[in-house]
Amino acid sequence: MAYQCPLCQQALSQVDKTFKCVKNHQFDLAKEGYVNLMPAHHKHSKNPGDNKEMMQARRRFLEGNHYDPMRQEVARLCQSYLADTNHQLLDIGCGEGYYTDQIERSITAQSPNARVFGLDISKVAIRYAAKRYTNCHFSVASSHRLPFADHSLDAILRIYAPCKADELVRCVSDHGVVITVTPAGRHLYQLRERIYDGVKLHSEEAEEIEGFALEHQQKLNYMMDLPGQEAFDLLQMTPFAWKASDELRQELKSASLFQCEADFMLRVYRKQ
Repeated sequence: MAYQCPLCQQALSQVDKTFKCVKNHQFDLAKEGYVNLMPAHHKHSKNPGDNKEMMQARRRFLEGNHYDPMRQEVARLCQSYLADTNHQLLDIGCGEGYYTDQIERSITAQSPNARVFGLDISKVAIRYAAKRYTNCHFSVASSHRLPFADHSLDAILRIYAPCKADELVRCVSDHGVVITVTPAGRHLYQLRERIYDGVKLHSEEAEEIEGFALEHQQKLNYMMDLPGQEAFDLLQMTPFAWKASDELRQELKSASLFQCEADFMLRVYRKQ
């Protein structure tokens, strides 16, 4: 098992439904199948991460498969870049597991020894993910203190998720990869122009990740046809929700159709 103790950084071994390190720190497997590796003193609030309402809005929207083209392309990239590895992958900020599950199915088809881990700071999201996607390994943990052994992961996926570069360097195996998804210029443009005056395009400048070199990038753009409730759920799962007027919220809820662009930038960084 690739997990390490978040308190002393020693390897965790699983016995029945408990993870234990040599210093006898213990972490129990929850009934849903996930492990909580977020010590209380590492939290900045009582219940960090997305709350139940935000998670449910995102779940409803994703189940409409409006982001499925991106999910399929990410799974294809993971399968391609893991071809000659041990197929150990971590999905940082995995939420309720929508992408994690697709990637697990894709790379398990390539290697029966594949293991896909999902990590999120939100216990609400991880509880749902673990209960629904039993073939993946889910944990509650901080992306800034990854509970994984040095060089134990062949790939780390970050879809909008932050993480410290030194943690990526530490956990990714030699010549392993970090795959990122970020908003491209016109992502959700039609929604944003209803909220902001003089809406600006997202920057498409590539992030620099210390210890890694950009090896591949591609853009994915398409138009989404959203029924009103799903357009409202899209708003609710974005940071724009805090700025939206009550008038716009009501308009989206009652709309028969709202057309909005999805515009993603997918990048692969190779560990140097």
